Amino acid sequence: MCQDAEGARAGDMREMIDEGGIPIGGGREVFYCLSIIGQVEGHFVLENNQKSTKYDHILPLLCSLEENDRVDGILILINTLGGDVEAGLAMAEMIASLSKPTATIVLGGGHSIGVPLATSGKRSFIVPSATMTIHPVRTSGVVLGVPQAFDYLEKMQDRIIKFVVDHSHVDEGYFRKLLNRTDVLVNDIGSILNGYEATACGLIDEVGGIKEALAALRAMCREKATRSDEKN
Repeated sequence: MCQDAEGARAGDMREMIDEGGIPIGGGREVFYCLSIIGQVEGHFVLENNQKSTKYDHILPLLCSLEENDRVDGILILINTLGGDVEAGLAMAEMIASLSKPTATIVLGGGHSIGVPLATSGKRSFIVPSATMTIHPVRTSGVVLGVPQAFDYLEKMQDRIIKFVVDHSHVDEGYFRKLLNRTDVLVNDIGSILNGYEATACGLIDEVGGIKEALAALRAMCREKATRSDEKN
């Protein structure tokens, strides 16, 4: 029994190191704990000394969790600076499309493309000390000074705004105002919200941590089971 337990723990540790996630349980339900930390790595590999979340690892993992009957729900821990816009948005869309109960918690920070990731769960939480930086889309590298380039950036910004508005309770006009503030950030435009401010404007559902998020997941599981029983 001890060897089996040690082997299971070793397997969990390998999964946590390789995929940034680990199954958690103890009650009737089994939840998968997935972390999105550091910088979201997209089409370009980041340097080895940077903590990153690789979207090409997360997407197939989400597919396997959706099809895994042993997993009842997914808890997503978020502490990210942001990163690749399209990779982050792809991850957010994938999380939002899952049929299983999902809950996100912003710990430390959910900045930039971390904002749509934070709103992608069916329930979203933020601890009081966490912050969220909301700013327009940035780009790096060579930008051609032509209308098409600026039109592309505007369309990308609209995609992010639509996702956040569709998956939270924030008003679109107010969210655009937060994006374009010029009196908060010293070298940029945008806004920084703490946990209470993020919930007050409807961007995040509730101020809370692990206890509240797990309770929400369990409630969603019970509701899902009740609907299934009614159908049968």
